Amino acid sequence: MIKPDAVEGNHTGAIIRMIEEAGFRVVAIKKTQLTPERAGQFYAVHRERPFYNDLRTYMSSGAIVPMILEKENAVADFRKLIGATNPAQAEEGTIRKLYAKSLEANAIHGSDSDENAEIEGNFFFAATEQY
Repeated sequence: MIKPDAVEGNHTGAIIRMIEEAGFRVVAIKKTQLTPERAGQFYAVHRERPFYNDLRTYMSSGAIVPMILEKENAVADFRKLIGATNPAQAEEGTIRKLYAKSLEANAIHGSDSDENAEIEGNFFFAATEQY
């Protein structure tokens, strides 16, 4: 998912290009905006963390671009492509090193497991939709 800071900064096309050039196939994509409630549902795992309310506010502050991607070893390869959560620690050439503004406004979200990728994909794209 391309986050509000990267969408607002007009980096959506460049990020999608990097994703496709890394061998991923975009099988579903849309531009949408989360309500604070929906953002809270997406990040419910962090409900008890001190940053939860700020995260909800940030993630509902502007448009996002969720995607479903396909590739062999998709989760591991995507996490490498996006870089460390903290862009100051991200490797050169990664999406976060190139486009993130801060630890919170870090341009992109990537699922951390195949199971979460399926859950997160279904959150944005109804399981009954064809994509």
